[in-house]
Amino acid sequence: MSMNEPSVSSIISELDHLIELPIYSINPTALREYEEEYFEKKCQKSKRMIESAKEVIPGGVQHNLAFNHPFPLAFDKASGNKLRDIDGNEYWDFLQAGGPTVLGSNPESVRTKVKELLDTCGPSTGLFHEYEAKLARLISELIPTVDMFRMLGTGTESAMASIRVARLATGHKHVLKMGGAYHGWSDSLAYGIRVPGSKFTQAHGVPLTYFRYTDEFFPGDLEDLERKLKHKKYRGGTAAILIEPIGPESGTRPLTQEFLEGAQELARKYGALLIFDEVVTAFRISEHGAQGYFGIEPDLTVFGKVVAGGYPGAGGLGGKREYMRYLAAGIQTGDKVKKALIGGTLAATPLSSLAGYYTIKEIAETGACQKAGERGDQMTKGLRALIKKYDLPFVAFNQESVCHLETVGTMHFSIDWKKPWKIKRVLDQTSKRKAEMEHMGAAYMAEGLVTLAGSRLYTSAAYTEADIDDALSRFDRVFSKVERLEK
Repeated sequence: MSMNEPSVSSIISELDHLIELPIYSINPTALREYEEEYFEKKCQKSKRMIESAKEVIPGGVQHNLAFNHPFPLAFDKASGNKLRDIDGNEYWDFLQAGGPTVLGSNPESVRTKVKELLDTCGPSTGLFHEYEAKLARLISELIPTVDMFRMLGTGTESAMASIRVARLATGHKHVLKMGGAYHGWSDSLAYGIRVPGSKFTQAHGVPLTYFRYTDEFFPGDLEDLERKLKHKKYRGGTAAILIEPIGPESGTRPLTQEFLEGAQELARKYGALLIFDEVVTAFRISEHGAQGYFGIEPDLTVFGKVVAGGYPGAGGLGGKREYMRYLAAGIQTGDKVKKALIGGTLAATPLSSLAGYYTIKEIAETGACQKAGERGDQMTKGLRALIKKYDLPFVAFNQESVCHLETVGTMHFSIDWKKPWKIKRVLDQTSKRKAEMEHMGAAYMAEGLVTLAGSRLYTSAAYTEADIDDALSRFDRVFSKVERLEK
């Protein structure tokens, strides 16, 4: 599905309307039935395991993706488009590990190569391995603006590295990020996350002084972006404009082609580096990334998730040669520029490099992005039909294989700091609506559907038309139990 401007405008209008309406969610009686008949009776091993885990793990789970009511489930098998919990229940997997498994989970073609590696050098040596270069060359060949690639452990680290490089390359100080976007959990980027305009309010544990050089601009608003650039021009300048190219929080508020082109022009005009965070979109929106899909040329690209094929150690920074020289390590070339301090013993391990190479190679050779995108179109078309069938205010849309099902619009709210009397309403509404996201997510889970936070679904090349039809029949059962909660 191409996100051209009319469709983006229509989606934004639908989302604007959604957050003005009372909450529609799974009715309390149906939710109790799911809790009692499914979770309490069919997920007893998971419940006991999570209760035990709480003794040694804060909250009982390690991952922010484990966003489940009434308790997280424990899984012991992932294969293709299916998951299995420890009680033996099977699910359609629309979480797909948060997006990296474009081929589907644990493909045998990659697993076989990994096993061969483990029988030879093992997962990590701390020394150079041939697949580091093979992976870097493959990414360079596929992503238009990546002359060089440096692998790291996570997307969070990669975003941190991009900021250091941008400051060295430009001599400027400030970073402008899109409000509501998530670029990892580092101190300086834990600003304006999830809710545009939220500034420092979600960054608990971070001193406010850390945000001296970080600011946010409103998603999709070129005038606001330029206003911030002008303001900082004589106050240290802007080093980086950091953008998720399909919109903040993996496209929950989609962007237009016009905005992306305008942001590129403004970056050039004010001497800032344009940085695309393609942690989710690289090798998912297309094998050439979102930048290839939209025809935009960022200066640096942040990678994560898929560059290790779903295996640990998934992160990296790529970009134009003139900027990547600030990350040079090892053999000195006589280039006297100051280098950004980054590293990590478990960055670019033989395991992550090999798994990433064979995964991305197969994605490109088999047209996996296109196949996953077709299933994303099918899913969205089916969800929109169900929304119409039950006359619900829900909003469904997709950017290729990144699908969104907004039932309460939690992340579409924004805070206008010029109207402080509205801040409490926004925070109250987002808290209340997040709870209903969890309730809807529980209903999906009980019907055999694993989603990301009850509002995002990733399709993969492992799905068939019949699989999506079956999944839609399960969404149908959930939607039939939805009602307006506030009278």
